[in-house]
Amino acid sequence: MARQPRPPFLDRRRYRIERIRDAARLLPALGLALLLVPLAWGAPGEPGAPGNAAALLYLFGLWAVLIALAALLSRLLRSGADGDEP
Repeated sequence: MARQPRPPFLDRRRYRIERIRDAARLLPALGLALLLVPLAWGAPGEPGAPGNAAALLYLFGLWAVLIALAALLSRLLRSGADGDEP
């Protein structure tokens, strides 16, 4: 007897977990791209370029936001994890 074909779409819970995993995989690349932004600002002292203090505030603020996002994604993955996956 032939096996029943699998449905072409994932259920909502599984789809949500996969999207959260995708976001967790992209977070380091996004963080790296955002950490390079101050290099595009130009040298301090040029007209319109922010100073060193603004760059440091940006870097530490971004660092804190990336930590918070990683913690949130980790918590979401832990709460929605299935025990039957390898």
